Parts: sequence; structure tokens; C-alpha cells
Amino acid sequence: MVPHCINISEQQLRRAASVTPSPRQLAWQQLEFCGFIHFGMNTFAGREWGDGTDSPRLFHPEDLDPDQWVAALKSAGMRGLILTCKHHDGFCLWPSAFTEYSVKNAPWREGQGDVVTMTAEACRRGGLKFGVYLSPWDRHDPRYGTGRPYDDYYVHQLTELCTRYGELFCVWMDGACGEGPNGKRQVYDWPRYYETVRRLQPGAVLSVCGPDVRWCGNEAGHCRPSEWSVVPAQLMDAAYTAGRSQQADDGTFSRRVDRQDEDLGSREVIAAAGELAWYPAEVDTSIRPGWFYHPEEDSQVRTPGELLDIYLDAVGGNAALLLNVPPAPNGRIAPPDCAALAGLGRKIQNLFALERTGLGELSASGSAEGHLPACAADGRSDTWWQSAPGEGQPSLTLTFAQPQEISCVVLGEYLPAGQHIEAGEIRADGRTVAAFTVVGHKRICRFAPVRAKQVTVCITASRAEPALRLLAVYREQEAE
Repeated sequence: MVPHCINISEQQLRRAASVTPSPRQLAWQQLEFCGFIHFGMNTFAGREWGDGTDSPRLFHPEDLDPDQWVAALKSAGMRGLILTCKHHDGFCLWPSAFTEYSVKNAPWREGQGDVVTMTAEACRRGGLKFGVYLSPWDRHDPRYGTGRPYDDYYVHQLTELCTRYGELFCVWMDGACGEGPNGKRQVYDWPRYYETVRRLQPGAVLSVCGPDVRWCGNEAGHCRPSEWSVVPAQLMDAAYTAGRSQQADDGTFSRRVDRQDEDLGSREVIAAAGELAWYPAEVDTSIRPGWFYHPEEDSQVRTPGELLDIYLDAVGGNAALLLNVPPAPNGRIAPPDCAALAGLGRKIQNLFALERTGLGELSASGSAEGHLPACAADGRSDTWWQSAPGEGQPSLTLTFAQPQEISCVVLGEYLPAGQHIEAGEIRADGRTVAAFTVVGHKRICRFAPVRAKQVTVCITASRAEPALRLLAVYREQEAE
């Protein structure tokens, strides 16, 4: 199954196939879909990138309701929430002991409020995982650009967030690195930041400018056609990510896609790479043109249909989706956003939840000992079908007692064994109805409805024996 035009050895393929996720990465990937909450000084100043000069007196949400945030995110099917505890302007949503530029000097709750506490508690009540965003760029603090003194300050704030608010599933740090109030730029001590989080929150992934979760490379919601989790280890360099991050508040970056890095894990790439790493992708984008709330954008909220396309490309293409939903100055998510999220949730249910077809009988062209075909459809994450060793183009077939109408097949590999599948086809009664590339955590294959008695998944290229923990067949419901 190795194309002759690619100079790659079986040993190199097996090396790539043997790279596996850490437990924290695996737990993160299983969340699939989470929400980003951009809320802070920019919400009240009408900015995207504040410069750290806006008065704390501006921060006064009259009806702050993180429980409403949680309910809105859950209506779309999200499983986690990440809060922008401090954006580039330096204003802290918790009463940090290391700066005066925080909610403790705002009129909101007479300086006794803590948005991070309220959000963490709402997530626990609502059953969402909770994560934090702490911008490494602080445009307010005079220590920015001074080296160790600023790193001390940043680590102090990381420590506050990692010790006060319970278990975190993610610490999200972007690559923003502009000038501070003194005109200087900071050289971040990333290893020190990582060590702090690892020590205090060992179960949390370090995202974007971190070694656990890779930024997809744009904020437009675009996912690569083949999104590999196994990539050259050099992509884990925070400077590499920072160099591709937004450098100016020009209003265009959020919808721009750079196609220069479309291939990060193909056979050509791994043949030329040195060390490889498990570094899965996250697609982050906003429900609005901006990341913070602006009333003039109420008519520009993405529709449920647009959001479904992004969801299917990301979650259905071996990436996780992080969708930003910014609350309004009153402290609540605005009605247009709530409606779009609820509509998205209904569309996802229509596609996947309402009418899963009968399981039928599973068979395979061959199976490894102890990994029978039924293991792919038993609903468990710790069992899987694996093809027989050395089998070329293995297949897994679902046979119904009576012909069924189908329009969607969902596949998932058993990731503790690695990411192996490179390409395949879905066949209905022998006719090809869909083709796919990499599978990884999840591959969603949609096609025009067909009636068939047999559905076959044929693996046409793989780096090692395919190992499928998930095979599900659905009939899509009519649109609402």
C-alpha cells in the first residue's frame, strides 16, 4: 500500500504509526466541541485589542450570568468552556494580587466580584469542563519587555488561575507578542510557563503556544482535508506558532486562510521529517466577525447552517472545534447568538442522534486475534476491530436484515494504538458513495441518501493495521 512515487520506507511508516497521544491529549480530543468566551474590558470599550489604558470603571456588567453562557453552549452540544481571564489589554477578570488592573477596582459588585469563580462554578453546575485563557502579551503592565520580572508576574498569575478555580481541562496561550507600554517586546519563557501548568494542573492540555494542542493555522474555521495528529515535532515550537498568529488588529485576520501549510503529515512530509510528535489540531473561530461583542454585528452572526459546515469539517475531520461566543456588556450572550447555537444543536441532532439505523451484522475481510468486527460498534472506547496483520486493503462490512436508507457513516480509530488510516471508501451494496482520507479521532462521511443492505468500509491506504473503535451508520432527518 506504499505508492512507488514516494521514497519512504516501511520502517518510517511504522515509526509514524507508533506515535500515540498522552492521556491528557486523548481526554481533550474526546471533548470534540468547546466554547470560547471572550469577555472583558474590550466588551465595554468597543475594542478588539485594547491598549491597557481603559479605566476599570468601564467594567460594570449589570446582569452577568455565566449559567446562561453554559446553557447556550450546551444547546449547541459543547462539552467545555474556555474563559479569556486576561486579554492583551491586561485587565484581569479575577482579583489578582499582582496588578491593580482588575475587577477589584471596577464598580461591578463594589470591587468584590470574580468572573472566573462565577464561570468555573457555572461550568461545574452545568456539566461543562472549564479552561482558562491568559494572554502572554500584557499591554498595561510596565514589566512587559523586561525579561525575568515580567515572566515572574506572568507565572504568578498562571499560578493564581491554576490553584483557585478547581480542575482545568485546558490552559490556552496564544502567540500574541507586541509592544508593551514601555515600547519593548517580551521574550517569553515558555518552558517555565509549561512547567508551572504541568505541576499545578497535570491533567490540563497546553494549547496553541503549547506542546499538547496545535492551532490549525487560521481563525476562519478552516480545517485541512487531511488533518494529521502525527506531525513533525518542530511544529511544537511556540515561536513557529507565534509567527503565524495575528500581528495587527486590522479586522481581516479572522476570515483569512493561508494555504501554505495545507500538508503537515503526509508520507512526503514524514519521509523528510526528523522527530515526530502527537500534536492534534484545534479549529478556533468566532460566531461573529469579531472576537468580542459589538452591537453592530448582531446581524452578522453565523447561521446554524454555516456553523454546521464548520463543525462537520473540524470535528468530522480529526480536529476539535473551539467556537467563540462573546457575551454582551450586560453579561449575557445576545439573542441572535443563542438562536444560532440552538439551531446548530438541532441540526447536529437531526444528523446524528434521532434515527441511527439498526446495527445489523458486522463482518470483516480479516481480523487480528481478540479484535473482532463487533468491537467497532459496541459503543465502547476501549475495544476495537483491527485488521489481520499484513492484509492489503482490509474492509469492514455491516449487513442489515432489510435494506436501509443511509446518508452518513462515522468512523473513529483507536488512538492509543496510533493514527494509521490514510484513505478509504464507503460502499453501499458494492457502489462507492463516499471517499475519505485520514480518520483519527473521528471522520464524518456524508453522502446523498441511498438504500442498501450492505455498507462496507474499505481501507485503501494505511500506515499499519487499521484499528477502528467506532463505526456508526445514520439516516439524516429532514431539515427543520
